[in-house]
Amino acid sequence: MLQAGPSSTPSWRITRWLVDPGSDVPAAIRASLISGLYGALPIFAGGVINTIAVAALIAGRLQHGLIYAWLAFEILLCLARFTVLLVVRSRASHVERLGDIHIFLALLWASSVGFGTYITAMSGDWVSCALSWLSAAAMVGGICFRNFGAPRLVAVMIMLSLGPCVIAAIQSGEPILLLIVFQIPFYLYSMTIAAFRLNKMLVSTMRAEQENDHLARHDLLTGLLNRAGLERQLDENGDAAPLTLLYLDLDGFKTVNDRLGHGAGDHLLGMVGERLQALSTSGVVAARIGGDEFVMVAGGNDRTAAINLARRTITAITGEPYLIGQEAIEIGVCIGVAFAPYHGSALAHLMSAADNALYQAKAKGRCEYAIATSIAPSPTLRLATTTL
Repeated sequence: MLQAGPSSTPSWRITRWLVDPGSDVPAAIRASLISGLYGALPIFAGGVINTIAVAALIAGRLQHGLIYAWLAFEILLCLARFTVLLVVRSRASHVERLGDIHIFLALLWASSVGFGTYITAMSGDWVSCALSWLSAAAMVGGICFRNFGAPRLVAVMIMLSLGPCVIAAIQSGEPILLLIVFQIPFYLYSMTIAAFRLNKMLVSTMRAEQENDHLARHDLLTGLLNRAGLERQLDENGDAAPLTLLYLDLDGFKTVNDRLGHGAGDHLLGMVGERLQALSTSGVVAARIGGDEFVMVAGGNDRTAAINLARRTITAITGEPYLIGQEAIEIGVCIGVAFAPYHGSALAHLMSAADNALYQAKAKGRCEYAIATSIAPSPTLRLATTTL
């Protein structure tokens, strides 16, 4: 399943553009891609340690004021980036603009790397120049890996890191370095294309993961949660959470299925699912657990609220006939009600108690409801046969 993780969505126009993966990318995937910008701490640490070490070695070799200033700037920038990264990853409550600042500091770091390549080339010390240029080239891999969700950001950071090498090559007066003028733009183009292709593959994979997760938790016929999705919903609520479970069984569905065929029966179940979905709110979820049996789960275990929900559910399902072809079909529904944690916290125990209450409701007649009066026993054989 997709994990959004820590994130602070950029709000500046330029930073939003830099991290935008595309207009057709779903919100959950977009959030996951943005959260990836704050991950891969070992790569981040390796990058900043490398650039500081390279700047320190070159400063010790050349002992020039501008190189010392570059080293000091790298150290301060490292501390600033690390602080922002820790705050965002800690999920602090006030992290507005930190996404923008994080991206701005990343661009500033890439610019600093590029500045180092330029000033070492202009120093005329080719050992220092080779060290800084190789270091900048090595940083490209880390840039691509850490920012895989934002190919535009990757392209700009590579350009800022290696672009100054082109200027230095032109100004150096060394004809052999003019090859850099052609190599760097080609390298920048190739890595940018690779970053966009990697991002496209990643989004496709995440889409497939999202769709598979949805299919695993939802009933294909009605679009409601299936048993596995309902169990996950209860697990997320916690074992001690007070809940009301309504176990629904349709009256007259088998007659429709036998007389009009399975296609008509499936159509009828789909329309029932739509009506139950309309009843669902932030505190109520509906699920189909198999055949013509449905479940409604609501927060809290208030008896009056449970009765009101049962009555609304009966009205929603039976209030209007279902038009199938040229026929107006009428069906009924009976409901058994159980409460958590009184009848148990596990779905199987709640359904067992509600199933017992459902039999009481059916005994009273058509379109009735009943509330379980005792703690549920172990799940019955009948319940086991209704699972998907």
